[in-house]
Amino acid sequence: MADIIIKNAYVLTMDPDAGDIKKGTVVIEDGKITEIGVKTKESADTVIDAKGSVVMPGLVNTHTHAAMTLFRGYADDLQLAEWLEKHIWPAEAQLTAEDVYRGSLLACLEMIRSGTTSFADMYFFMDETAKAVEASGLRASLSHGLIELWNEEKGENDLKEGKRFVRAWQGAAKGRIKTMYGPHAPNTCSDEFLAKVKEAARQDGAGLHIHVLETEAELLAMKERYGKCSVHMLDDIGFFGPDVLAAHCVWLSDGDIEVLREKGVNVSHNPISNMKLASGTAPVYKMLERGVNVSLGTDGCASNNNLDLFEEMKTAALLHKLSTCNPTALPARQVLQMATVNGAKALGTETGMLKTGMKADMIIVDMKKPHLTPCFDVPSHLVYSAGGSDVRTTIVDGKILMQDYRVMVLDEQKVIEEAQKAAEELVARVNS
Repeated sequence: MADIIIKNAYVLTMDPDAGDIKKGTVVIEDGKITEIGVKTKESADTVIDAKGSVVMPGLVNTHTHAAMTLFRGYADDLQLAEWLEKHIWPAEAQLTAEDVYRGSLLACLEMIRSGTTSFADMYFFMDETAKAVEASGLRASLSHGLIELWNEEKGENDLKEGKRFVRAWQGAAKGRIKTMYGPHAPNTCSDEFLAKVKEAARQDGAGLHIHVLETEAELLAMKERYGKCSVHMLDDIGFFGPDVLAAHCVWLSDGDIEVLREKGVNVSHNPISNMKLASGTAPVYKMLERGVNVSLGTDGCASNNNLDLFEEMKTAALLHKLSTCNPTALPARQVLQMATVNGAKALGTETGMLKTGMKADMIIVDMKKPHLTPCFDVPSHLVYSAGGSDVRTTIVDGKILMQDYRVMVLDEQKVIEEAQKAAEELVARVNS
């Protein structure tokens, strides 16, 4: 007997070899997809009638800082330097482990509600974020942020903590947690330190999560310090490979794109954050054309201000149609691929498609809504009309985390109240 059967759904597999099924069935057993088709002879403990809904792979957020939900709306519409130096950094200096747990748990709740089943995170007090992931049932690739700032002692301490975290949590939560090394950026970590981090990751068989060329200021600083941009510095020290997740990648030259392609680097595109902070427009259309694996991320809530990947998909599609003056750029299905297949590839998880044998991470989107009627093209509706609030059911590793809009794994009201309290107390400490 199967664990879960989803029937009467429009099955958006995202599997290029299979295509979609207009009225199909998905069977889940022992955390994996065991059957996809029109009908099944199986019976199950739980049968979900998804008539009028789409079942699709869960969305993958490849770059965020989960605990920054506590900074949602805290300091908006400011110049980057003022935003960081007068607001975000002073607030982060007051963060406690308990704050990070509360903020991360709120992020997990928001992601469950909006259809994200897996995410990549880089921050501080990462044991607390890992505990939140464990409690929520989500899948995550987590890294302790390493910011050396050309201070050898600080670098050694950061790397020691990064190693401890990688080894303590790798494979935790029944395999739902993967760990990575998280050197912050080439303009906050020296080339010598980045080489050490790369070697540590190689020894531990872990990936690397790093910000790359998010701003023009970084580009100019790197050229002044090294006589080359971040991409070429990282390439010269042997940092790049398919194990690298590079967030933002806004200020890229054509030559930079070629380096990323050659080395198999995975890129996380964060269009809303880049727009809100006026960082620039990443050359995503060019990257995709040249075969770079580009996924989607939200960045932290301080610069977004939510974790809704449906909103991120629409924004990405529209931004690159505008920036290229080409209405055919980033069509709906390609953007869906960025949020599912490409994200799963970037994080090295057996998810991102609905395919027999793959892990059962999926969502059910309710299409019986005024703003989704009529429906001529399902992928188009999912990108241009749907939102995270249209997700009715979320499943990770074969476990139902939310069913018919009811979160099953967390006390929603308690999570919200405790996060609100933590945020208010944090800001009070900053202002005292």
